[in-house]
Amino acid sequence: MITALLNQKGGVGKTTLAINLAATYAIRGSRVLLIDADPQGSVQDWAAMREAEPAFAVIGLPRSNLHKEVPLHVQSYDTILIDGPPRVNEVARSAIMSADRVLIPVQPSPYDVWAAGETVDLIREASVYKDKLKSVFVINRKIVNTAIGRDVRHALAELELPVLDTTIGQRVAFAESAATGQAVRETHPNSAAAREIDGLVDELLDQERNT
Repeated sequence: MITALLNQKGGVGKTTLAINLAATYAIRGSRVLLIDADPQGSVQDWAAMREAEPAFAVIGLPRSNLHKEVPLHVQSYDTILIDGPPRVNEVARSAIMSADRVLIPVQPSPYDVWAAGETVDLIREASVYKDKLKSVFVINRKIVNTAIGRDVRHALAELELPVLDTTIGQRVAFAESAATGQAVRETHPNSAAAREIDGLVDELLDQERNT
């Protein structure tokens, strides 16, 4: 399964989510490749901070021909994750064309919901050529027990894409693990953050089995 994480609005926690998903898939025994398609190279910066090699492979491919290069890696990995660019451009379009599924992280704020519409438009354009392309929202950096955290689901419903049941909270554990080039399953294995990522992987795997 090839999953591209995309949102044209920066600061939604896309890279943090991609790293932690990759780590959890790998811990569960999947052969994982994380492709850094963001010109900022944040995933590669994260990997460079590590003292040990990560449990998954990391390569940088921030190129508009990404969809032609990804198939070269399919036979070697069970799971491929693409951390896409934080804007609508040719690299984002290529990431969508590479993917079986697009995961759109959205923070619970009106600005993020409005911005997500551009990503949805790109996905609809790609669906003309890829009729089996799946796409889904995940609520990320949610502040627990806030009205906006509850209301964001209703706002996203207008964009007519499913929203995953699992939500990821705004938690210090993510920042602390990133600072040392690690994932929360490494630094905070018993934390709420790790449990949320586990729940997200469970839900994504269920979606894959039902595809």
